[in-house]
Amino acid sequence: MSDGQFSYGRVLAEPLNAFYDFVSESEADAETVLSQPVKYTLLVMNNAVTSGRWRVISQADLDADLQKPVRFFKQHLISGELSININGESFPATVQDCIGLECNAVWDAEHVEDRILDEIKGRPNKWVESLKLKLN
Repeated sequence: MSDGQFSYGRVLAEPLNAFYDFVSESEADAETVLSQPVKYTLLVMNNAVTSGRWRVISQADLDADLQKPVRFFKQHLISGELSININGESFPATVQDCIGLECNAVWDAEHVEDRILDEIKGRPNKWVESLKLKLN
């Protein structure tokens, strides 16, 4: 990352990426990384990896937990209508259904890196804030 630390993620089914709750001062080995808990899963532009910006350090089979469908919320900008998106399918939702879910948005690599750095520094992240569930 821009501050010299290393953070780690896992490519799932494109465009899903899981991000570990783990940051290190020097590059960690794959075994160490894979033993860490996943903090969140996001939809990420695949050029984060294909461009070489995010380097692949290992390939490993996905645990069953990382193969489960991921739920994201969507909120219509004007009406505020909510839905849950699972594998590209949308279902009507309530506020309660959406609490704790990530927004159905595709992130750029730079925005994910900003988010992780802001979390480390204990400050709000403008991208997370802009995608938060709007409660009426």
